[in-house]
Amino acid sequence: MSTTKWALDPTHSELQFKVKHLMISTVTGQFNKFSGTVETKEDDFTTAKIDFAAEIDSISTNNEQRDAHLKNGDFFDAASHPQLTFKSEKLEKITADEYKLHGTLTMRGTSKKINLDVEFGGVTVDPWGNTRAGFTITGKINRQDFGVSFGAVTETGGLLLGDEVKIIANAQFVKQAVAEAVLAV
Repeated sequence: MSTTKWALDPTHSELQFKVKHLMISTVTGQFNKFSGTVETKEDDFTTAKIDFAAEIDSISTNNEQRDAHLKNGDFFDAASHPQLTFKSEKLEKITADEYKLHGTLTMRGTSKKINLDVEFGGVTVDPWGNTRAGFTITGKINRQDFGVSFGAVTETGGLLLGDEVKIIANAQFVKQAVAEAVLAV
């Protein structure tokens, strides 16, 4: 059985997050630099091994002061932990185009198992002959599980920031190569 490698196309992908501010509105941010690979047996995505990394210094919320604060020790601590990573354990097929992605997210030096919802957009060949696959990935994490507790309570006892962080990713992968499996004799 052959192995297929897929590389993330960052120009046609995005990674965003959303968190409640003062519990009355939502702030959206994104990572502008990230990479990912998928390895499958043949073209079967249920066999996928997924590795993903985002550069903390690339965070953007359209506010430079807030971005600088998010990079410091109160939040992501980019100096000590320059990346967040995700490694898959299993991609479980639910319906023809819905999957559940199980894996480990590492952020600020803390690793936790998480589950994400995946919508398969399909596979197509672009005008230059490249095979591409598209996915929308969504999920939620609790920021406190990863040691991000800043802003939990305001001076008046209200919540400054919600604990729940929504993750939204749109990912397009380009088929790289097919390597034949080597049989041990």
